[in-house]
Amino acid sequence: MSSAKDRSPSQSAPAADLIGPTVRAAREAQGMSLRELARRIGVSPSFVSQLERNKANASVSTLYALVDTLGLSLDQLMVKEPASTAGSGSGETRTPGTAPLDRMRDTGRMALWPAVETPMQPAGTRARIQFPGVVWERLTQASDPLVDFLHVEYAPGSSSCAPDNMMRHGGREYGYVIAGRIMVQIGFDHYELSSGDAVTFDSMTPHRLSNPFSEPCQAVWVVVGRRGDERGHDAPAPPPDITHLPSMPA
Repeated sequence: MSSAKDRSPSQSAPAADLIGPTVRAAREAQGMSLRELARRIGVSPSFVSQLERNKANASVSTLYALVDTLGLSLDQLMVKEPASTAGSGSGETRTPGTAPLDRMRDTGRMALWPAVETPMQPAGTRARIQFPGVVWERLTQASDPLVDFLHVEYAPGSSSCAPDNMMRHGGREYGYVIAGRIMVQIGFDHYELSSGDAVTFDSMTPHRLSNPFSEPCQAVWVVVGRRGDERGHDAPAPPPDITHLPSMPA
């Protein structure tokens, strides 16, 4: 979602031979043309074709655009058997891009919950992404396809995006301020949140987080259904300076 310069130096793009087959399988599973995928992530169709055939490497910013558009995770892009994996004893074949929330539209209920391998996330070992003035830390041990559960910090003067280029994406968003204050713009409306205040909104509404105050802000942020919300697939790719909801390292 953000450009390569915004990422931690330890986060490098995985090899193209692992990415290509996964991207192709996920795109075809969703009935999306090569040209349409290229349009959504802001690259040429020929580049997507080369990427799927392991003839080109994707930049980090392109990888984050791919995972958002196809409903994948970085974990799925880096597995060594990307085309499909058999279900455990059920004969089910799982295809990249068919996350649990995708299946809700067919069943009307949560058909499959992802396994929780390690319940506890110690404070000192959170997956972390730091931008100038903004820090996001994942509060789950591993990436969760259903929910983004995050601890966020906004230093004085920092923001999630430019005022004239607000963010929107799939899902529903919940925020709770632990300390300090933060401004949340949702569409045309502005809300000043202080310690103990909370906010809830549809993430497809253009929104922006900023800290124009003198003290840093700490908050807990939760986004439900971001990857499985089909509305977000048609949202424009975020600009490079976006620091809102960056994908966390595996």
